[in-house]
Amino acid sequence: MLEFPARKQEYERRVRLVEQDVLRMGALVENSFWLAHTALFDRNLESAQHIPIQDKQIDRYYRQIEQDCLHLIALGSSNQDNLRLLSAIMHLVRDLERIGDYAKNLGEISIRLLPYNMPIFMGRVLLMSQRCRSMLSMSLGALANLDGEQARQVKIKDDAVDDDYDRLFQLLVEQEGQAGEALLLLVLVIHHLERMADHATNIGQRVAYIVTGDR
Repeated sequence: MLEFPARKQEYERRVRLVEQDVLRMGALVENSFWLAHTALFDRNLESAQHIPIQDKQIDRYYRQIEQDCLHLIALGSSNQDNLRLLSAIMHLVRDLERIGDYAKNLGEISIRLLPYNMPIFMGRVLLMSQRCRSMLSMSLGALANLDGEQARQVKIKDDAVDDDYDRLFQLLVEQEGQAGEALLLLVLVIHHLERMADHATNIGQRVAYIVTGDR
């Protein structure tokens, strides 16, 4: 728990420490997504097994950052930019935590998919995952640099992911001769990817709010 800062400079320092923790959390989430991607498309069991360990670290960051933000907001600041930043971070880390949860789910699904042959259109699922990872990377880059323009670009990329989801869902519905469990698991895969993209979009919007103050 943060103690009452004796000086304005100390308050600013502790806000910067929170920012650094958010970036560390973001790096862990990005790595968890990469592990899930590897587990799914390279059928890498070791990657899948490592994700839950990392997810616990992500959850610890989430709880600590939320606590620190609440404490600093309660202390107050004459700098409205700081208050806007802390408020946005509290929402933003929730988006990061949810992406981490979906990455863990994808890792679990990849293990359950191991006995099955993957359909020929798995390359399209791979492309959808790559788009989502690109969105997360872009949103985290915008956060690191407080780049409002880059943050707004994330939303544009979300349209392609939505299209991927619609087309893949239709393909899965039309499949015949595939194992029922495998199809259900693939529906979950594209659902999780679509939700991860939505949360990456949220992060971009929250970064834009930090920079401009416009919701």
